[in-house]
Amino acid sequence: MDVEWLRKVCLSLPHTTEQVQWGNDLLFKVHGKMFAITPLEPAPVCLSFKCSDEVFAELTERPDIIPAPYLARAKWVALEKRDAIARPELAELLRISYELVLAKLPKKLRNSPIARHGKSAKSNSSRKDGKKKKRKMRK
Repeated sequence: MDVEWLRKVCLSLPHTTEQVQWGNDLLFKVHGKMFAITPLEPAPVCLSFKCSDEVFAELTERPDIIPAPYLARAKWVALEKRDAIARPELAELLRISYELVLAKLPKKLRNSPIARHGKSAKSNSSRKDGKKKKRKMRK
């Protein structure tokens, strides 16, 4: 796992943004809520992400995976080595992290056409036949 691979996986998820925060940490967020963090400089952990209670318990029993500093109570894990989890499994865990965070967002965001389909609703400014609606002006 390297930063470019991680960026490719995380940014492929709808409405994901990236932001450098807290000095040199790269955060991946959905609608402003983080679901994965990686340091851009050498650090004790190379990636942290959210997981379910069951997965948290299972992953933290594996070598080179620990409860994430400052975020363990929210069921985040941290990888101490880049190869602690194989890429296919890690990609799936990152998708699940994204979905867990998305599920906690307000219903309005979760159920919007943007959140459901990854694209905005049709604009009301034009009709199907391409003709623009005329506005009536009041005198």
